[in-house]
Amino acid sequence: MRPTPAFGTGDPSAHTAVPTVTLHNGVVMPALGLGVFQSAPEETTAAVETALQLGYRLVDTAAAYGNEREVGEGIRRSGLDRSEVFIETKVWVSDYGYEETLHAFDKAAGKLGVEQLDLLMAQAPDVAVVPAVNQIELHPYFTQPDVQAANAELDILTQAWSPIGGITFYPGWGDQRVSVMDDSVLRDLARSHDRTPAQIMLRWHLQRGRSAIPKSTNPKRIAQNLAVVDFALADDELARIDALDRGVRNGPDPDIPRHRLFERVIPEA
Repeated sequence: MRPTPAFGTGDPSAHTAVPTVTLHNGVVMPALGLGVFQSAPEETTAAVETALQLGYRLVDTAAAYGNEREVGEGIRRSGLDRSEVFIETKVWVSDYGYEETLHAFDKAAGKLGVEQLDLLMAQAPDVAVVPAVNQIELHPYFTQPDVQAANAELDILTQAWSPIGGITFYPGWGDQRVSVMDDSVLRDLARSHDRTPAQIMLRWHLQRGRSAIPKSTNPKRIAQNLAVVDFALADDELARIDALDRGVRNGPDPDIPRHRLFERVIPEA
């Protein structure tokens, strides 16, 4: 990884207020980005292009998502210079190992159409080297305070996937879940600030020092998810959201091996 230059040379009002975070190795990255997990390939290019034109400068993808090629095309269509976009992707489990990981980098870079990746993560990792970023399920109903504390102690940035609780209502991940979007506390705060519940959650993440990568292919929601830098939550409001934690995971448990899934072979570039 290397530090990226200033994020963007277009209309500065669109994106300069988006906060950045500095990783323990000195790399500077935007705190808010676009996630593309379960974005269909045919929708991914347009979503990435739209996001970057609106002012996003971070895109999160993964080899296992099957849409790295479309992410790269969206970046090219945006008209931005490569140095203006922070790209993060992930090595799948079947590509673990020294030589295998080097080859996984080549596969990812080839699909994305770039020579450099700003952040390369190991999916479902078990590592001896302290990472710069730990991406975990994190939303108001599942805040993982112990993991966050461990990350902070080791100077690891906590990055939230499912930051607005999408996993709590997305079909196919289990039963007896309640959508965080419908929570009365979040709706009350949204009314108070004339915002959406999603915007309240994203602002909560940023003020708590985390990175968040909300996923959407809807242009209106992509824009709304970025419009969270011009208001602030009070300390008591942050505490009200913190108190919503139920300690119940909604997505897959990383401590449970899924050998058949882990054996999936990632195609060549």
